[in-house]
Amino acid sequence: MSFNIGLSGLYAANKSLDVTGNNIANVATVGFKSSRAEFADQYAQSIRGTSGGTNVGSGVTTAAVTQNFTQGALTTGTGRDLDLAINGNGFFMVSNNGEKLYTRAGNFHTDTAGNVIDTNGNNLQGYGVDANGNVKTGVLTNLKVDTSNMPPKATSTITISSNLDSSKEINTAAAFDPAKVETYDLTYSTKIYDSQGNEHTLDQYFRKTGLNTWDMYSLVDGRSINDPTKTTPDVTNLTFDSAGNMVTTPAPTSTANMVVNTDGTFTVANWVPGQSKTVGSTTTWAANGAAAAAGGMKLDMLATTQTNAVGGAIAKTQDGNYTGQISAMNVDASGNLFATYTNGQSRTIGQVALTTFANVQGLSPAGGTMWRETYASGIPVTGAPESGTLGNITGSALEESNVDLTTELVELIKAQSNYQANAKTISTESTIMQTTIQMT
Repeated sequence: MSFNIGLSGLYAANKSLDVTGNNIANVATVGFKSSRAEFADQYAQSIRGTSGGTNVGSGVTTAAVTQNFTQGALTTGTGRDLDLAINGNGFFMVSNNGEKLYTRAGNFHTDTAGNVIDTNGNNLQGYGVDANGNVKTGVLTNLKVDTSNMPPKATSTITISSNLDSSKEINTAAAFDPAKVETYDLTYSTKIYDSQGNEHTLDQYFRKTGLNTWDMYSLVDGRSINDPTKTTPDVTNLTFDSAGNMVTTPAPTSTANMVVNTDGTFTVANWVPGQSKTVGSTTTWAANGAAAAAGGMKLDMLATTQTNAVGGAIAKTQDGNYTGQISAMNVDASGNLFATYTNGQSRTIGQVALTTFANVQGLSPAGGTMWRETYASGIPVTGAPESGTLGNITGSALEESNVDLTTELVELIKAQSNYQANAKTISTESTIMQTTIQMT
């Protein structure tokens, strides 16, 4: 029996060496989770289940090899947009030709078709977006980076927040002339775009006409909105109350192509995009073949105030753009993938999904730092990062192996000592048997 006991100890020590060696070998493997060998003693079953109080036992057996799913350290600033690290609970889901696998290794990249894949060529799973850039949560798909150009978009909405200096004197100069600064008190410009992505400039000039009244003169590319063959500006009358807020009832008055809406905003209607050409001393204007946004450009200036402060634009936004190529990507904590384009625009192109299980110890290792679902693990629960018990995502980062090299080296020494001790048990038993044989 002692031979078998010693032999079982050798097997156990060898298993411990295997597990420790595997941990040490993967100390630099991204997303790797260390394992440990767990042992149990063995007892031979006696007849009728009775053994009395003298049963010594028959050695040791490997009860299980369990994995340690604690968080590994994060390496940030990797310089790669699609390096992703999970901070907290969850796994990335990848698809291997339809088979779902789960991993903590987030070193992803794109293939020639723009699919986001891991180092094994598996497709990262997540949620796509609709035509308006809204994430379609709940419908898992292969995440893909659309590398095509962002198409041009004609400006349809302009929002400007500004202040007109109430301390200004009423302007009594001659008629407004954009070339004469004394005929206006404030000016600023906003870039706008036509349907082909050509850039134009909306110039606005403000002239104080009364204690709480101003005239706003508008030109596009220095031309009249009403008649771009001329330089006559469109005029809008603005009125403010005693607190300095814009009055919208009654509605401001304006020239034909600066339409006043019921909510107090304006619509630049019937604008025809064009360009000016100068030949010698003669400058002519001609349409460029593009179009303005359908329905015109809405101009929201409701946040404009008249107070005793420096006049000027405070904030401006417009929703048009010229053709842009993708220049960079980043991922936020909720797993949203944002693409940034050379035209200064950005948009959501997808969202990474995370998956958790009721019993992660029940997952079956699949190699390549991946696991498979099993009956023991429970069914996968998939959702957006930061929802439920799921962790968050850190972009341009990787989760390191959670192997503690110091601990593993100590385990290596212990396993070696155990192996030597069990070998000594067998050697001693052999010596005793030899002595017994010589006595006979």
